[in-house]
Amino acid sequence: MASQGIEIEKKYDVDDAAVVPSLAELPGVARVGEPHVATLEAVYFDTDRHTLASRHITLRRRTGGADAGWHLKLPAVVGDSTAGDSTASDSTSSHNGAAPQRREIHAPLGQPAVVPERLLAHLQAYLRGAGLIPVVRLETRRTTYPLYGEDGVHLADLADDRVQASALNGDGLSANEQSQQWREWELELVHGSPDLFPAAEEALAAAGARPARHGSKLARALGDAVTGDAQDAGDEADATGLPTAEPGKKSPATAVVTFYLAAQIREILAHDPGVRLEEPDAVHAMRSAVRRTRSALAAYRRLYSAVAVRRLLDELKWLGRILGAPRDAEVILERLRGQADELPEGPAAAAVKSSVEHELGGRFDSGYRKMQEVLMSGRYFRLLDDLEAFRDHPPVRPQAEAPGRKVAAKLVDKAAKRLRRSHKAAKGARLGAPHETALHQVRKDAKRLRHVAEAAAPVHGKPAAKIAKAARRQQKILGELHDSVLARDLLARLGAAPDLPEAVASAYATLGERQEELGAAAESKYRKAWKKSRKFLQRGVI
Repeated sequence: MASQGIEIEKKYDVDDAAVVPSLAELPGVARVGEPHVATLEAVYFDTDRHTLASRHITLRRRTGGADAGWHLKLPAVVGDSTAGDSTASDSTSSHNGAAPQRREIHAPLGQPAVVPERLLAHLQAYLRGAGLIPVVRLETRRTTYPLYGEDGVHLADLADDRVQASALNGDGLSANEQSQQWREWELELVHGSPDLFPAAEEALAAAGARPARHGSKLARALGDAVTGDAQDAGDEADATGLPTAEPGKKSPATAVVTFYLAAQIREILAHDPGVRLEEPDAVHAMRSAVRRTRSALAAYRRLYSAVAVRRLLDELKWLGRILGAPRDAEVILERLRGQADELPEGPAAAAVKSSVEHELGGRFDSGYRKMQEVLMSGRYFRLLDDLEAFRDHPPVRPQAEAPGRKVAAKLVDKAAKRLRRSHKAAKGARLGAPHETALHQVRKDAKRLRHVAEAAAPVHGKPAAKIAKAARRQQKILGELHDSVLARDLLARLGAAPDLPEAVASAYATLGERQEELGAAAESKYRKAWKKSRKFLQRGVI
């Protein structure tokens, strides 16, 4: 089984003759425990192009010490559910003096050259079909000084590391006869607060420590071998390319789009492992990010090369459809499970439950299998490449340099106008299927408005956020209506099977009537939500 947590530490370069200072006088530190010495050997894995290192990701298999095993370290970024807060951090540098944070996942030692599948699941979206090979071997003699608080809590560890690094070829053998040697100190929090770092840094600096020039031992060992993204990233982006600075009120339109797209690409990459590992809600979250990406590209398409945008829109639609198959089946199955439990107990209810489970469970399983195949396909990996290329080198037209606030406001107004038209069309549509189809179009237009307003929020603030919130509420309510329609149609088909016992057919009819009631309630909620949000959807509201 793999385990994970957040690593918060600071690294320091020190000379060989430096003496480790006593940290017992630091605020909050009551005593320093007895130092203990361990010899660690770690083999780091990456592609031959150092794909992981370029994104500040490290994968190693380490023996010796208390935490022997496979270690995967990923930058902890905004929205990381395992992080203690929601601030972006970079594994190679400190922002405003804060200690870098990294998400760390452990797995048992296993076989020397066989990466555990659970760790690989977190890497496939970055590897994109490339294989892993051993690239560096580190031998470290570590002396650890534990720091304790007044109540005996283990606050932090100061590690004094003497390191020898050797580059490896693909077979795990040394690539040359030379090796690097250096000494460094690491101060890593255990249960302590980041408030410990400033005072500790003063004491360490007085002993000759300097802020480390590299974010990790691997980065120092590889040196100039890592180029491209690793050199360009720095303080400007995290491992998935998310800019740290929002566009300002004077930023061009392309900056507004790039910031929003970068955030959605990060979401896609962040939820990819959860989909592979079948974690709850991961498919929904990834699908939502795909939809937001597609909506933004569609809305701002006039700023870019038509060919490039069309290709991305087609591929995003394809991926959304693949993700949607198991997700839709899952939503309707959960809905009908709860409602079937309300049926009177007996053979008829059991037959209905069994049939619904067989139908929707089968759809879910086949959809998930297909989705897992797609997530390992060259087509999916090319889409990720194309999205990042579009983000980093957008094929802009001259109008992309127009003021972002002005362009975003026009597009929000356009999307709001489209929503008003579809709402009017739904009011005039005939009852039954035409009315339901028209309301489904309202839902799609509300979703489009929501995404366009979200993209505009960095340059329009609260007005755009209020529009996005109102559109989201309509989208959610009409989503409930759409689910009731899908469930009703499925129940009608299953209930029309030949030679069905009357009691079973009656149970299907009861559930179908329940869908009608829930659909009517959702439509009533929608009408109220529309009246309430009308003021946010008028022309020129931002």
